[in-house]
Amino acid sequence: MANHRVLWIPLLACALAAQTPDSFQAVDLDSALAPANLIRQLAAKRVVFIGETHDRYDHHLNQLAVIRGLYQIDPGLAIGVEYLEQRFQSKIDDYVNGRISEQEFLRGTDYFEEWGYDYRLYQPIFQFARENKIPVRALNVPTAVVSDVAKNGLAGLTPKERDGLPSDIGPADDDYKARLRPIFEQHGSSKPQAFDHFVDAQLTWDESMSANAAAYLNANPNRRMVILAGSGHLVFGSGIPKRLERRTHASYSIVLNAGSDENIGPHMADYLLVSQKLELPPAGILGLTTENKDGECRVRSSQRDGLRRGDVVLEIDGQSVKRSSDVKLALWNKKPGDRVSVTVRHHGRTRTLEFELKAAPPT
Repeated sequence: MANHRVLWIPLLACALAAQTPDSFQAVDLDSALAPANLIRQLAAKRVVFIGETHDRYDHHLNQLAVIRGLYQIDPGLAIGVEYLEQRFQSKIDDYVNGRISEQEFLRGTDYFEEWGYDYRLYQPIFQFARENKIPVRALNVPTAVVSDVAKNGLAGLTPKERDGLPSDIGPADDDYKARLRPIFEQHGSSKPQAFDHFVDAQLTWDESMSANAAAYLNANPNRRMVILAGSGHLVFGSGIPKRLERRTHASYSIVLNAGSDENIGPHMADYLLVSQKLELPPAGILGLTTENKDGECRVRSSQRDGLRRGDVVLEIDGQSVKRSSDVKLALWNKKPGDRVSVTVRHHGRTRTLEFELKAAPPT
């Protein structure tokens, strides 16, 4: 299991958030489930959803701990993930089955372009899947599709834009809309129907991921699945879980990782994981910012002698660079103090420089 302190708390009938000072309920943390007992209870379900805050390292270690435990009981396990798009499934299969390298996997899935979070957060899960040949299924749809729905609503899509989305997108209930309203208001539009379109976009997201998971489960009746997604897609079951159940009738449990700012209440999940927040080690960085311009990756600002605004970055350590995401791809597994070579072009002249990577500042 994870090497940090984790409490596994049943959440079917407990609440930590109070509306008035005298209406709180208490949870006895000394009675929290032991990890082995939690795993045995989860193993009775065909689908286990584990929510996350995307940039919490401890959340991903907790997810891995559950996956390890369930795999020991039943190797017929698959993992469904929010953060990869289904169109890249062949590249994921190639990686899990050892046919391509990790770097080829990240490039082939456009990981840093489409998702962008520090891959080191997720690497232990992917490595475990590769070591044990556990199928990993990409559940997400292209960001552009969800963006189109957010702009025009489902009814405003052309038949071509609608193609590839589930035909049976169910309506949003009032509670679902109420949970989305504060998120919308943080960065929402005042245009008519903007909130309705925002809800449609979330429905498209949740329904598509549930449909993609259901397609795999229905085609593989002897497999179970652990689904990893942001907690907002899972709370109260009204995002992915109930929509998956509608398509598969599979039994499921919802496990949430506790963050720092949620209100926790009855029926939002079956279990809550409470763990100490952990940070990744500092990443190695070049000390420059880049931008995509005219089909090239150009230096926008630099703290390095020899690299100037407007320089076109061509290679880092021999890896071709065409977009800013390629810089992240070349550096994701580098540490402070590592040395890298950078090939750039300035006014038609190409030169290669060597730099020692700095430590990324704490976030």
